[in-house]
Amino acid sequence: MARILVAEDDPKQADLIKLYLERDGHSGMVVGDGRTAYERIREVGPYLVILELMRPRMDGLYVTRAIRMELEVPIVLITARSTEDDILLGLDLGADDYITKPFSPRQMAARVRAVLRRSGHSGATDRLSVGPIDIDRHSHEIRIDGNRIECTPKEFAILETLADDPGRAFSRQHLLERAFGFDYYGLERTVDVHVMRLRKKMGIAGNLVETVRGVGYRLRGDDA
Repeated sequence: MARILVAEDDPKQADLIKLYLERDGHSGMVVGDGRTAYERIREVGPYLVILELMRPRMDGLYVTRAIRMELEVPIVLITARSTEDDILLGLDLGADDYITKPFSPRQMAARVRAVLRRSGHSGATDRLSVGPIDIDRHSHEIRIDGNRIECTPKEFAILETLADDPGRAFSRQHLLERAFGFDYYGLERTVDVHVMRLRKKMGIAGNLVETVRGVGYRLRGDDA
C-alpha cells in the first residue's frame, strides 16, 4: 500500500515496527541512523517516515527540519521524550504525528494508517465492490444492488475495512480501532452492536458479513 522508511537504531524495535507495517500491506525499509535516513529519504522518496527522535549521527529534530525544507513526506516521530515542549517542538518543525515510548505496535500501525489517509498516500482506491456491495470512499456512500443505504460513519468504517480484504477475518479490536480510533477504550462488543445494525440496513446482503467465532467478522468474497 505504501513505501515507509523506518529510522530506528534498536534492531529489535525496528524489526517489530517493520513487521506490523508489512502486516498492513506496506513496504518497510529500515535504517539505523539519522544521516542515512535523510539520504535514503532523498533517494527513494518514501510515502511516510517513522523517525526515532534520539538519532545517532543526526538528531531526529534536525532530520525533520531538513526534510521539511525539501519534501512534503509525512513524518511520524517516535521518542521516549514526553514533555509538552518536546511534543510541540517536533510538531512545529513539521512532524505529522508523535508517539511516545513505550507504545503498542497496534497503536503505531493505527497512527500510520491515519497519517497516510490524511496525506492521501494510503494507496486505497476510491471505490470498492464486493458482490452486490459498492462502496464509494470519496462520497462516503454504500450501495447494495445500486440502492443507496444510510449508514453512520462507524458503520461505514467497519464495512469499508471488511471490503478492503474480502474473506479475511478481522478481530473486533482491529475493527474498533478503524471505526473509533486507536485511543478508544470502550468494549470490543461495541462492534457487535454496529455490525448488527449494519446487517439490518444491508438487507439480504447483510448475510455476507459473517461472524468468525472467537475472532470477529469477515466479508464473504465473490468466490466464497
